[in-house]
Amino acid sequence: MRVLAIDYGDARTGIAISDIMGMIVGQTTVIHSRNPKKTADEIARIVKECGAEKLVMGFPRNMDGSEGPRADLYREFAALVEETVGQPVVLWDERRTTVEAHNILSDCNYHGKKRKNTVDAVAASLILEGYLAFLSR
Repeated sequence: MRVLAIDYGDARTGIAISDIMGMIVGQTTVIHSRNPKKTADEIARIVKECGAEKLVMGFPRNMDGSEGPRADLYREFAALVEETVGQPVVLWDERRTTVEAHNILSDCNYHGKKRKNTVDAVAASLILEGYLAFLSR
């Protein structure tokens, strides 16, 4: 089962897609758009192209587990993606994924514009890895 993970953002949305067995991250990309409808349409195109059977999206939580200030915005976007793609979206705790993504890129010597264009895809990969680990339990 191929799984597609979404790291939603205001200007860039990271996408990570598992291998066909749903075991590892297979590929990543970034959608550059500030328009939620255009972003959802692009996700629908990617889902159709790669044959993803399950969608998971990072969901903002505070460190104490309560919902973050952007929770409603993310729920609205998840509903838009569900409507556009025709598949349910699983909301997945994304605490610290962006921080971890920045740390990974720092360790690999990615800085400046190179990092800015990559961090969302890395964050989506971390969301996907966490979700795939959960599924394998």
